[in-house]
Amino acid sequence: QVQLVESGGGLAQAGDSLRLSCTASGRTFSDYVMGWFRQIPGKEREFVAGITGRGGTTYYGDSVKGRFTISRDNAKNTGYLQMNSLKPEDTAIYYCAADGRTYPSRSFQAYRYWGQGTQVTVSS
Repeated sequence: QVQLVESGGGLAQAGDSLRLSCTASGRTFSDYVMGWFRQIPGKEREFVAGITGRGGTTYYGDSVKGRFTISRDNAKNTGYLQMNSLKPEDTAIYYCAADGRTYPSRSFQAYRYWGQGTQVTVSS
């Protein structure tokens, strides 16, 4: 069992930066791939970024590529999503997720463990 808690969301203006954190507890963090997803009401959860257990490989959704960076510090049991050049369309609830597979999936249905989500709102 893995428990995930996100933090770092909030209000930002277009062009600003925010960093989200995802702190894990319960199992060896490096055994799990981690993903960040986001969701707005009425839409399916969208893949934002994913990272392998040891952090050697990262993946990004097309809408955030070049602006967002996913990373992790396994010694701190924490993953991060650095969001730069924010846009109003980045407004959503952001979730971190973990799973015991080898490579992160772009499908939210592949992840077993989820955080509670953190709201990010970007104004123009």
